[in-house]
Amino acid sequence: MEVYAFVGPSGTGKSHRASLVAADLGIAFIIDDGLLIHSGRILAGQSAKREQSALGAVRRAIFADEAHAAEVRAAIREHGVDRLLILGTSDDMVHRICDALDLPRPERTIRIEDVATEEEIRHARRVRRTEGKHVIPAPTFEVKKSFSGYMVDPLRFLYRSRHALHRDIVVEKSVVRPTFSSLGKFFITDYVVGSIAERASRAVPGVADVHQGPVAIHEEGVVIALDVALWLGRPLRPVMERVQREAREMVERMTALNVLAVDVTARRALWPEAPQGDDASEGSRSRPRGGG
Repeated sequence: MEVYAFVGPSGTGKSHRASLVAADLGIAFIIDDGLLIHSGRILAGQSAKREQSALGAVRRAIFADEAHAAEVRAAIREHGVDRLLILGTSDDMVHRICDALDLPRPERTIRIEDVATEEEIRHARRVRRTEGKHVIPAPTFEVKKSFSGYMVDPLRFLYRSRHALHRDIVVEKSVVRPTFSSLGKFFITDYVVGSIAERASRAVPGVADVHQGPVAIHEEGVVIALDVALWLGRPLRPVMERVQREAREMVERMTALNVLAVDVTARRALWPEAPQGDDASEGSRSRPRGGG
């Protein structure tokens, strides 16, 4: 096992540059803030950025919890990791991580000053201090599963690595704001989540009426239930699939929540509105009809 360390004070841009440093060293596996990441995919661990305090984040990052450490140790063995880049704020932090995960001490240490200018480091610190943003070296679709309800923004760019095996890499990362940010927390009630989904569903052609059901909150996201009434004459499956899609997209766009599922139940079918005017027969006017 070859272990490399990437060291720099908190907020200096280590996570932002981790993928680039790993690519230049020909390393596919990264340990960062409690996560084991392989080529942008989170394999194991729990992110320190989910902790409720800075102290909790540090303990999570150094794998002080034995169950957490055991999970990552098992993943390292399972995936046959032979080269690993470990991020830390100091040499001592990297050594603590190595000890917790039963890894050898680093054979080489890269400092943030080796790969970033003073101006770039100052800018990274300014963004952390004023905007509370943190970078995770994994794509947004991976990060959202662990950060439901957090503000998550994607970063994606092309990078030409100096390592022969890693030319022209598309680097994907995510920016999150953790709960212990000095900017504070935000809360979204179940009712508001359901109301957003209901509003999106009402705009779907073929939907006559919508009533929100329960919203189940899980650590990795939410499950939304909707009861709909449909106009007769419309194909059932396409309409309900569009309700699912529109509700999911609007909730995720407006709340940053990760929507695990939208369960749609068709409770009623209604006759469509009849044409109004002199030629419209009295018996053809709109009337409810049970079914579906």
